[in-house]
Amino acid sequence: MSLLITNARIASATSPTLTETDVFLSDGIIRKIGKGLTVPDGTRVIDACGRILLPGMFDAHVHLREPGFEAKETIATGAEAAINGGITGLVMMPNTKPAIDSATVVGQVLDIAKRTARIPVYTSGCVTKDRHGKEMAGIDGMRALGVRMLTDDGDTTGDPAVLMRAMQYATEFGMFFASHCEVPELAGPRALNEGAMSYRLGIKGSPACAEEIIIDRDIRLAHATGAHIHIQHVSSKLGMETIRWWKQRGDVRVTAEVAPHHLLFSDEDIGDYDTHYKMNPPLRTRADNEALLQGLIDGTFDLIATDHAPHTPFEKSQDFVSAPNGITGLDTALVSLHHYFVASGKFGWDLIVKRFSAEPRRLMGLPAVSIEEGQPVDLILFDPDKETTFSKEFMKSKSQNTPFLDQTLKGSVELVVLGESVLLDRA
Repeated sequence: MSLLITNARIASATSPTLTETDVFLSDGIIRKIGKGLTVPDGTRVIDACGRILLPGMFDAHVHLREPGFEAKETIATGAEAAINGGITGLVMMPNTKPAIDSATVVGQVLDIAKRTARIPVYTSGCVTKDRHGKEMAGIDGMRALGVRMLTDDGDTTGDPAVLMRAMQYATEFGMFFASHCEVPELAGPRALNEGAMSYRLGIKGSPACAEEIIIDRDIRLAHATGAHIHIQHVSSKLGMETIRWWKQRGDVRVTAEVAPHHLLFSDEDIGDYDTHYKMNPPLRTRADNEALLQGLIDGTFDLIATDHAPHTPFEKSQDFVSAPNGITGLDTALVSLHHYFVASGKFGWDLIVKRFSAEPRRLMGLPAVSIEEGQPVDLILFDPDKETTFSKEFMKSKSQNTPFLDQTLKGSVELVVLGESVLLDRA
């Protein structure tokens, strides 16, 4: 495949300035960048005037539900949703059935991904057997198959002594730990944030301190053991400030992520018991939204991750307390980040590339993707002036439990190219 993209504005992680130029791709490699390029006959030409050329995004927190819950999502459908949203690599969470807690299950998952997914799919592994928090999982066997991230995501690793032993053991192998932070006894039904909205709706709320206590606990365990701890889907201002405090100390390796929905929505959006806004950690306040956004801009958060959590329409149609937690994000994340933040000037494309492409890959020990001569092709073309309507027909995820359903936002993923393959073509 030979492709010439002309008049593209290239975004990078290192500069807020977009450079307009031409890019020639051939045989999976970026061959030339510059104006007035000479290319072989038969080369396809795309005039990208006004559009942004970006490295492919990478999502380090995704629930693909296979094995065990294929009615919600499969590895294949999740990968297609990722492509639809400009994401060219992702990491699965291990709360499947059976849980991904051994080399056997890791091997099965990676085999399915190799056969059915058009993008690289990596998997995390459990810290404890079946995520029960009591006994260490088969860590060494999973490591031998390439697992780097250990997490009981969906729940906190309940016994801190078990987590500490796992940190002491696995850190020697270059593995790291990702923490879903929550004291279950405090979190209660996990339905929504404890506050004015929970009182108005008459539903017992989940206080932010249920999350914040475990953020501090797990960072302290990492500090004691020399482990690398990654804090997942932070939702509160104080949780973010706790992470910032530990980072400023400089004697523990801690990274953290924020999800688009915790930047965009608050408990005020729940309205009349809309389960599309029910997730874990729950949506908190507008003040938390603003604090998390500043934490993303100032680097307290290392990366953006969707926490893509699909559920069937039947499940989400239950009453608010009974409905499962979760929001899908693979199809919608990049466009929504553009619509609400880039288009309004709150941050630039350089932050998107750094936090949603480069740093998630580095977290997984992968090289960051860049649009430079000689580099492998892994890129997307984004039109900031077009609009995307997130209809059921448009979205590729098997589930559409998102507040963006049937909403129209500014921005469109027009082209996704990985290696020698054009994975998506609206150009």
